[in-house]
Amino acid sequence: MSAADLGLPVAVPSTALFTDRYELTMLQAALRSGAAHRHSVFEVFTRRLPEGRRYGVVCGTGRVLDAVENFRFDADVLDFLARENVVDGPTLEWLAKYRFTGDIWGYPEGEVYFPGSPILRVEGSFAEAVILETVILSILNHDSAIAAAASRMAVAAGGRPLMEMGARRAHELAAVAASRAAYVGGFLSSSNLAAGFRYGLPTIGTAAHAFTLLHDTERDAFVAQVESLGRGTTLLVDTYDLMSAVRTAVEVAGPELGAVRIDSGDLLLLAHRVRQQLDDLGAKNTRIVVTSDLDEYAIASLAAAPVDAYGVGTSLVTGSGHPTCSMVYKLVSRASSNEPDAPMVAVAKKSMGAKSSVGGRKWAARRLDDDGVAEAEVVGTGPVPPELEDRQLLVPLVRGGEITGREPLEAARTRHIEARAGLPLSASQLSRGEPVLPTEQV
Repeated sequence: MSAADLGLPVAVPSTALFTDRYELTMLQAALRSGAAHRHSVFEVFTRRLPEGRRYGVVCGTGRVLDAVENFRFDADVLDFLARENVVDGPTLEWLAKYRFTGDIWGYPEGEVYFPGSPILRVEGSFAEAVILETVILSILNHDSAIAAAASRMAVAAGGRPLMEMGARRAHELAAVAASRAAYVGGFLSSSNLAAGFRYGLPTIGTAAHAFTLLHDTERDAFVAQVESLGRGTTLLVDTYDLMSAVRTAVEVAGPELGAVRIDSGDLLLLAHRVRQQLDDLGAKNTRIVVTSDLDEYAIASLAAAPVDAYGVGTSLVTGSGHPTCSMVYKLVSRASSNEPDAPMVAVAKKSMGAKSSVGGRKWAARRLDDDGVAEAEVVGTGPVPPELEDRQLLVPLVRGGEITGREPLEAARTRHIEARAGLPLSASQLSRGEPVLPTEQV
């Protein structure tokens, strides 16, 4: 299935230079030594979750597949590498023909993960796989951080709709990826039109305070907006005096007014006051939307308030204090020689600190208790125990260089809801704590 088949109207440009220089210098040295063609296995994992988090969310897989497919060294890129003396002539010749022909397995997008989970496994020659490190990590670290924040906010919202509004608080391209990740994590819509265009996300938005300030009176602004957008629009009511604005809004739009938005002040107190006022004015079906620098804790504090929807910006697109997941890309196994049937050798970094890793090509499965609730993340390098065969988590994403794992974004969103529901209830707690599942190495 191609990007066109999924209705994605924007092609991904070449991703070849989303690469750290040392990946290409390693490649050059490995080509010279002859080890570049040894079959190798790299894995993406994290040694720990961000402090206080109970689970992680795999996100960005679809973007990784696009990046791998478009990892091409065209003439301009090769000229740059030659001009800057990044690599030598034989390496440039090799790069000019580069196409990833290996296999990629991974946790499906939207799945949850834990410390040590082999989130992505890349298999191929050392040369093919090593130069994908930076682009894969940059996508997964960013998108998974946003999705995890979004998931926590979705839990805190308790089923009330969440709207992503963070484009102005992020790099313009990162903002588009953040909108996508927020949708996977549980948000319903985005203010970002580029995200709507590229990924088909529902988009929202009506007016800012500038629109009210533009007009001579607040009433004039409301009349103009209702005449343009209809009575079902959302009117921003906190530019001047909130209670007066709510009264004017209902007078202008009538009880059919879609919603009012509160963007400042004591949201808990004001939501109760506005709800009572709307009901007294006959606008019982008019919804209340709140914004104003919300995070999962602020959303949770409004659980008892008569709020119908939340708009979240800065905290969401910065991962709610954790803008990366600290994922790493490590060689865990390689062939003992260049021969096609050479045995594989497990390799791992040994360190005195916390940066050691576990060698060997891994599988992962989630063990359930008698009630069907997850109780452990089991990771191993040997045979898979029979009782875990049908609980394995990694799925094929690329086979022989061909993308096999593309899917509609809605599938990842649905998968995350199901994966989160399968965790112990303590996963929904916002208080600091350890990962909700232990990781067992077998």
